[in-house]
Amino acid sequence: MDTTGILDEALQRLHGSGPERLGRLSNHAPMAVEALVSRGRAHSVHRWLDLYAPKLEERPCGVEPVTDANWRSALGDPRRAADWITYFGREVAERPWRLVLAEWWPRLLPGVYGGSTHPAIRVGHAVRTLLTGESTEPRLAELAHGLGYWAARHHPVAEPAPLPGADTAAAALDAVTPIPEQEGAFAVRLGHVTGLPVWPGAITDPGEARHRLTELVRAATHRYATHGHGEATMLVHAATAPNAVLRVLPALPPALWAPSLRAAWTASAAVTAMYAPRHPVRYGPPGPLSPEAVLERAVAHGDEHVIKFTDAALDVGDERALVAALRCVELSEPLV
Repeated sequence: MDTTGILDEALQRLHGSGPERLGRLSNHAPMAVEALVSRGRAHSVHRWLDLYAPKLEERPCGVEPVTDANWRSALGDPRRAADWITYFGREVAERPWRLVLAEWWPRLLPGVYGGSTHPAIRVGHAVRTLLTGESTEPRLAELAHGLGYWAARHHPVAEPAPLPGADTAAAALDAVTPIPEQEGAFAVRLGHVTGLPVWPGAITDPGEARHRLTELVRAATHRYATHGHGEATMLVHAATAPNAVLRVLPALPPALWAPSLRAAWTASAAVTAMYAPRHPVRYGPPGPLSPEAVLERAVAHGDEHVIKFTDAALDVGDERALVAALRCVELSEPLV
């Protein structure tokens, strides 16, 4: 729980910015500062924001208000990002945020691929803060920004053909076949993902769904250590996207947990197909690792994806996850 007030200050500072820059690149700052504060590094937040500030753009102008009557026509229209953020800002101001989330989660979940999965990840960070601390105005506004960004970038795809799967998440990820057309933007590559291994089967029990989702996050995090060289930045999302879903589960009705697992699996597996190398590499740390040392390396490095992936690795919490986080540090370009 943040008792410093720094997270609220940072979110207020950021909410004048748009969810993207250059028309396609996500604003990672709200996610990164939430991760820093959650990991006890609030004192690093404003300095980090000063370094990240050149990547921010002003919040875009609205086009037409989103309403309960016209929202379907606005879904998936990136030009309506400001309209959606305003809509959800009003929703969370007038209704309990859990009710808003429960209503919209099943509507947004099929479009988890939108914005390269960043909107769903942003929602995951926002929900973690609300679950562990006070529902302050800036934190509720951050949930509205995340949901609004997701609605604007909502991008459903055709159900991929079921391919032979595996019993475990790690084996199922290993069974994913990289697409042959490994060039182009996320949406272009996504169009070439036509089939994915079946995993974990027809799960309906909420407790089992949560267990399997935890397994998936662990497997995707571990896998980064040996496969992250395929695309150091984008392969982070094979772990951080399902981890965002896992963070949201406690705020959702249990009936939504199994559908959330299925969406998280397809997102993680699709990212793996789009960016994973054909051959893994051996990787081992130079010496003993501690969570504190790995976190310090990530904070000093400063890259937003490194910070968020390390945050997810600390959720997993074992040594293989720490090794993967260190690998992410080594593969990625530092912020400065």
